[in-house]
Amino acid sequence: MPSVRTTDAVRAFSRFYTARLGVVGPTYLGTNYTLSDARVIFELHTREKTRAADLVRDLSIDPAYLSRIVSRFASDGLLEASPDPDDRRSRLLALTASGMKEAERLTALSRNEVGAMLDGLSAAEAAALETALNTVERYLSPRDRNKSAYTLRGHRAGDMGWIVESQAAFYVREYGWNDRFESMVAGLAGSLLADFNAARERVWIAERDGARIGSIVLADGGEQVGKLRLLYVDEAARCLGLGSRLVDECIAFAISVGYRKISLWTNDNLTAARSLYARKGFTVTDRAAHTMFGPQLIGETWELNLSGNSIAAS
Repeated sequence: MPSVRTTDAVRAFSRFYTARLGVVGPTYLGTNYTLSDARVIFELHTREKTRAADLVRDLSIDPAYLSRIVSRFASDGLLEASPDPDDRRSRLLALTASGMKEAERLTALSRNEVGAMLDGLSAAEAAALETALNTVERYLSPRDRNKSAYTLRGHRAGDMGWIVESQAAFYVREYGWNDRFESMVAGLAGSLLADFNAARERVWIAERDGARIGSIVLADGGEQVGKLRLLYVDEAARCLGLGSRLVDECIAFAISVGYRKISLWTNDNLTAARSLYARKGFTVTDRAAHTMFGPQLIGETWELNLSGNSIAAS
């Protein structure tokens, strides 16, 4: 159950946002439409054809109220209804050519309104706002946010800094490691950027709703050996199978560019990562005790022979 503080924060933001957009007045953006009218027009513009029952469900609108809107739009030449081939009791609603023009006009008005509100933001502030809005939508969506999709992309400016910060904060918090771990990660990231070879090296960044949630690197270790480094999956993205997907991408790329094996270094207390590597066919080739990060650990070198290798099942 959310706290009263969180509940009131959402209510306060809702009041601020609706007032800021000017949607609490009798009409929408100074037009002859109410906010409900405009929502129906926008939905029909997006969906092209839909059933009235779908609008009732998705907009949480009263069926009788929607019926009056539909009748009015039909009389004004903005909307037309056609038989539903899948259900003879239902009809499909769609905007006419005039309705499409009206939807485009309302879209332009809305964009101008919001654009003016955002005009003073820097590019960095705009990007941060977009990420925050995506996060709010994900958290408040009725779907299971743990199953929401993610995308993979190559690295760009700022990504390596995020990798260093995320890994350092996580391992210090969870395992009590010292600053030498952050120094090591920063060194790996810096050396990769300084001599990056796109033909034989790659960085994968996983994103969900505009936020970075995971990473992995394949670096050229020389002598046809690829070095798997900086595997990280954010705590908010666990149970998505993301770690397995990142390792698979790494293996597939290594095979495609002709590496004969992949090597990685990890520690014996990282049980989830070690289990993942074992499932993918990696084996331990060397173990040595150390205290370079503070606690007593056993560092392990794992290797995967790529001769005749196909990607292991997830």
